[in-house]
Amino acid sequence: MSASPDALVAAARALLRPAPGTVHTLAPALRARAAAVLLRMALDLALDAYWRRVTPSMTRIGKHRMLCLEWYAGQDTARRCRTTWSALSAACHYRPCELPPAPAEVCARLPEVTGLLAALGGADGRTGATPPPGGPVTGPTP
Repeated sequence: MSASPDALVAAARALLRPAPGTVHTLAPALRARAAAVLLRMALDLALDAYWRRVTPSMTRIGKHRMLCLEWYAGQDTARRCRTTWSALSAACHYRPCELPPAPAEVCARLPEVTGLLAALGGADGRTGATPPPGGPVTGPTP
């Protein structure tokens, strides 16, 4: 199954902000965790699409693509991406000694993910990426 980042964000929004009169069988905390998973997936897909446009070898190593994002997309976008991805990752993971994420916590990440999708150019490549000064960073391929 392949979904676009925008479709994943829309699904997360529907979980977090159900339409009036909607009856859910899941508790709000479970819906919040599911929405966090969808938002993180949307961010991952947007990052993959961004790196496929800039330099396809960066899609192979997840940690490096976050570290190098600052050189390609700018400091602000890289910082926002790291912060949002980390917060969503923490909300996704089940820990028996911690409370699940509150819907308001995950709902606060919705506009941030939407803004990052726009900054990274979404999945359809609307925004062109510019390499860092001196050309793109290249290295040995794994």
